[in-house]
Parts: sequence; C-alpha cells; structure tokens
Amino acid sequence: MSESQQAPVLAVDAVDFMRQGRAILDAVSLTVHAGEHWALIGANGAGKSTLLSMCGALAHPTRGTVEVLGRRLGRVDLRELRGFIGHVDPRHQARPTLTVREVVLTGATGTSDTMLRWQPSAAEAARAAELVDLLGMRSRADAAWHTLSQGERGRTLIARALMPDPHLLLLDEPSTGLDIAAREHLLDRIDGLRRQHPDLSSVLVTHHLEELPTSTTHAMLLREGRVVAQGPADAVLTSTLVSETLDYPVSISRTEGRWAVRTRRPER
Repeated sequence: MSESQQAPVLAVDAVDFMRQGRAILDAVSLTVHAGEHWALIGANGAGKSTLLSMCGALAHPTRGTVEVLGRRLGRVDLRELRGFIGHVDPRHQARPTLTVREVVLTGATGTSDTMLRWQPSAAEAARAAELVDLLGMRSRADAAWHTLSQGERGRTLIARALMPDPHLLLLDEPSTGLDIAAREHLLDRIDGLRRQHPDLSSVLVTHHLEELPTSTTHAMLLREGRVVAQGPADAVLTSTLVSETLDYPVSISRTEGRWAVRTRRPER
C-alpha cells in the first residue's frame, strides 16, 4: 500500500474547542502519517497543549472530529486507545522512591505507581531494560526518582512512554527546565529513537525552535487557536511565518539540522 493510501496515524478535522465561552482552538485540522515527526509551535496560550491532549485521547473537541490510529474519539474505549499512545509529560508525578526501572515499568500498566501484587513478565522486564539503555539511563537504572536530575527524569519518562510499544509518541515541552547540556542530550536521544523506529510517529509541543530535534519533519504554527501554516518543516519554519505567528519580527536560520531564532533588525 502506498503512503497516500495508508490510513493516517492521526487525523484532526476542523476541530473547535471552547472553554468558558472562549475559543481555545478554531477550525484546526492536522494529519500525521507513519514516520512523520511534527512540531506544534506557538506562543503561550496558542492552543498547542490542548491540541496535543486531543491527539492523546485525553480531551474531546467541541466540534469537529479526531481519529487516532483509525479510531474516532467518542466511538472508542479511550482506555484501550491510550494503550497505543505514548504520552510524555515532564510534569508527571512519580513516587519519590521508585527507581528508574520501576518508573519505566509503570508504562506497561498505564499507572503512575507500581500496582500491588503485579509483577512484570520476562518480556516486559527485558523491554524495560532495553528502553532504559536506549535512553542512556543504564547506569541510573536503580536510582530513585527523587535523586534524578530534570534531564534524567525526562529521558526516563520517554522510556516509560515507549514501554507499550506505541504507534504515536506525544511530547509536551520535553525540554522544560533543562540546562543546555541536558537539553542537547535529550534531543540527541530523541533523534536516535526516531532513527531506530522509522514507523513511529510523533508530535512535539514547544514554543522554542531551538528545542526541536533535527529529525523534525513537519511543523504547525498556531496563533490564538488558529493555524497560521503547516506542512514540511523547512517550508513552515520561515522568518516570515514565525514572525506572523509570534507577532514579533524574528529571523530563522537552520544549521546542521537545528533551528535558531534571533530578533530581526529593522531595515535602514
């Protein structure tokens, strides 16, 4: 089956989302195919996290439709559907004494803590060890959550999200609170993950272009709940379109696959 014939991993069609009479999203559409890695870009309050919550089957649209992995929200068991989605939220709360390995294993049960009398199968234990290694946390596998740096927590949460072998990975500002070295380490791991799993699709929310991995393929620009532009990353992340999105003159450059932003000086 050709790519054009394959059902999309994610299909958001003309979605509105209202909260207390205010439009958070207005006629937003988004289609993500297998192997695509999207970035949702916009200022605070643009609607990025709201859209991501719909992609993760955590919220329903006021109007429009959302189909995730061929299943339409409102017509599907959400708990079952969420088992096919890896959601990485840096604000995730884990019990302070849980080890890295135990936090990753909670991804198998979809819980925030280990379940009473639950023991992982040999296959689950092996997968957890593989993911801990993949995200560069082998030497910290037995470290307690409360002893981890923010960057280590971020990598642990990505491993946790991958535990059920999802088809769609959602990352909500994964670089929040990281210093430069920790951010670069995390982005390198995300790039490596995408190379090793070419069929995995992902959507990443950020308002900093410097936090985009080099493997980003597509982007959507949101302003006040409306789409400014969307499509291949290099066609969307331009000085003109990003300036319009942020309502501020900026100049966008890309070097060795990474984007940079600076204030555009007025022409004399």
